[in-house]
Amino acid sequence: MLRVMIADDEERICKLIKALVDWESLEMEIAGIARNGPEALELAEALRPDILITDIRMPGLSGLELIEKVKESRPEIEIVIISGYAHFEYAQTAIKFGVGDYLLKPVSQAELNTTLRKFKERILERQAMTEGSGPVFRKSENDLRRLRTGLIRQLIQRKGEPLSLETLREEYYLQVESGLFQAAWLKFDGRPEVLTKAGLCVLMKKAESILESSLRSRCTELAFGRNGSSCVGILNYGKGRQEEVRRGLKDCLNQLKAQQALYGPVQICLAVGRAVESPEELEASVCEASMIVKERLVKGNGRILDRLPEASYLHEQRLLEKYLRNIVHAVEVMSVTEAAGAVSELNDAVKSVKDVRGYEILELIHSAASLFFSHLESRNRTELLQEFDERCEWCGNGEELFGLLRELLETQIGEVRRRHEQDADRPVRQAKEYIQNHFSEPITLEEVSSYVGLNPAYFSVLFKKTEGEGFAKYLIHLRMEQAKIFLRETNEPVAAVCRKVGYNDVKHFTRTFEKDTGVRPSTYRKLYG
Repeated sequence: MLRVMIADDEERICKLIKALVDWESLEMEIAGIARNGPEALELAEALRPDILITDIRMPGLSGLELIEKVKESRPEIEIVIISGYAHFEYAQTAIKFGVGDYLLKPVSQAELNTTLRKFKERILERQAMTEGSGPVFRKSENDLRRLRTGLIRQLIQRKGEPLSLETLREEYYLQVESGLFQAAWLKFDGRPEVLTKAGLCVLMKKAESILESSLRSRCTELAFGRNGSSCVGILNYGKGRQEEVRRGLKDCLNQLKAQQALYGPVQICLAVGRAVESPEELEASVCEASMIVKERLVKGNGRILDRLPEASYLHEQRLLEKYLRNIVHAVEVMSVTEAAGAVSELNDAVKSVKDVRGYEILELIHSAASLFFSHLESRNRTELLQEFDERCEWCGNGEELFGLLRELLETQIGEVRRRHEQDADRPVRQAKEYIQNHFSEPITLEEVSSYVGLNPAYFSVLFKKTEGEGFAKYLIHLRMEQAKIFLRETNEPVAAVCRKVGYNDVKHFTRTFEKDTGVRPSTYRKLYG
């Protein structure tokens, strides 16, 4: 019999724990009960229990202090905290000390029994490995976890060979049967600085425990693997039990939401792929679930998502073309304000598209970041883009994604701008910014050189050396590019466009435009407007 010790200063909680568990069927016995911290420590040293169930706050010695001291002398002891204090930092500290689970009061009978069964399996496996288990080889819990995590990643990455019932049984030790197979994708969103590695470990352990408790009786077999901030599962169950399994998934999500205070500022969503009739189709179900879970970006968290809607018309809007022009200009003049404005315009344009899909927004954000880096002087753009994509995975809605993109642009432009301020071409950059903002006015070389604090002759040489063309040609080229935009995107008369780009003589403007583009302004509008 495995020996269990309870430490809690509330007598009714001790009685409740005793009543919730069929100790005999679990082959366990309650070896002792302690009502305060010092007594619990003394009793743990005397009784040497296999399992300790403790509150987090007790007189004389806190539960965390008790755990730390007990683990020092007996690192193999299995510990579960049952507490009324839903503080995320407690759970993270408990995980650091090696606590197996963290349950909130009022105690759930199903959760407590599931946790104790898991503890029993771990203890028996350790004993078998220590004493020798004869010719029968038993995979340890860690080995099985690694195997099944590998299976999940293989399905996500779509790299492995087609699966079969025999493969799942023989290679992954899954007791699957003919029936239905389905992927479930549980996603946690939150800021990485809040949802730390230890915090994510708390969430994953809790999620797997609740999934196991909610689905074990409804499924023939189930297995889970961690993928970043997601817990991905594959379910095998009999035909005709789909609604029953869905109720189990809903129950799991409700339990996680009910314990929201424990996890801190974290959002939770659950997506399911379609149910398929063979293991060979599991990859498609996992792939579908990975796409469906992105719908939380538009539909919100805290729900089960089970349908992948058709694509919207977002890709036909050519939103990135205008964004690219805006961002190139922002990078050209190193303007944080213009970069932020480009992101805001893109966000507003996306909002105007009917029934936009979550995965479309994510793809758009990735493309916008890539376009930005392709025009930015950056020594480690590949690493920065990869880091950005990873941070996007933690966002729970579209606004957070656009906020992250805005933060990226502002940070990177700010860094480049600081570097440039130390460079010799700073006056040229200042001049280009001035020209960009005043091209519609009759500006001159003398005016611009005075603005940057240099004499006209030196400024002219420096400008041509830096840009590869003289001031006059640069100004003409810029004005012609702006004229093209006005001709394509507005219906204003050519004379109005002429004035907007700094010319008073329409004939002179027309000759200059034709020389630059090969066609007259009116012809250009017919071709590209």
